Amino acid sequence: MIQVDNAIIMAAGTSSRFAPLSYERHKAMIDVKGEILIEREIRQLIDAGVPKVYVVTGYKAEQFDYLRNKFGVILIHNPEYLSRNNNSSIWAARDILRNSYVCSADNFFSANPFEREVDDSYYAAVYARGRTEEWCMQEDSEGYISSVSIGGENAWYMLGHTFWSAEFSRAFLEILEAEYRLPQTADKLWEKIYIEHLDVLKMRMRKYDPGTIFEFDTLDELREFDETYRDDTRSALIKKAAAKLGVPESKIVEIKSYKQGNNAAAGFAFQCDSQHYQYSYGSGTLEKC
Repeated sequence: MIQVDNAIIMAAGTSSRFAPLSYERHKAMIDVKGEILIEREIRQLIDAGVPKVYVVTGYKAEQFDYLRNKFGVILIHNPEYLSRNNNSSIWAARDILRNSYVCSADNFFSANPFEREVDDSYYAAVYARGRTEEWCMQEDSEGYISSVSIGGENAWYMLGHTFWSAEFSRAFLEILEAEYRLPQTADKLWEKIYIEHLDVLKMRMRKYDPGTIFEFDTLDELREFDETYRDDTRSALIKKAAAKLGVPESKIVEIKSYKQGNNAAAGFAFQCDSQHYQYSYGSGTLEKC
């Protein structure tokens, strides 16, 4: 068995698909069923006996400062969070990657999935019955992930946390160091880099029961899990849009961020009673599309 050295929670990204809540507050800081997402995850890691927890920050980094005093976590800033994908958060944490949990800041675990000792490197997996567009995995005769495809049917797919053994960490960082400054690497998820080197990066699937791991890419998905968000989105921007239309917040659905020029986020588009609208962050104007 492998003793876990630490956990690295990646919380640098902008989570643009979670607009406009993510425009006002980092996605990791939203309240889900009475708990802040990242606080729940940190508590679960501490309860499992993980000795050190690191949080890699970038977007709205100041919102994480209080975690130092509240939980004793160590913050690492990722200065490249806007120009690169999440491989930059792995790079930012390269000096402390050993026998490490590598986690996303926006997962909700109904039961604590973490342990003080782990038998091997793994990626958490959930089973999809029927068709899915998630990243689906196959395993070889020894139980290691042998292939990954985007989309599949009746398959195990990537969802949730991972564990990297010290051996896996060393092998991955050697590859990342060699490829980091290549132009084509900047936009890659670390998972994409991993998939390109399955022959040397050995990782198992850790299979979880349905209802154990949750991820909310959009407000609509969060509303399915936490119904209190149907009528109270906790978003001042959605409240303003609803007030302009004279409707309850529950009527505002299928929300998507939109951009204008080089702006990271110019506003959000949504549907209300089958009509399409756009709300501008800068001007506060609401327009029918």
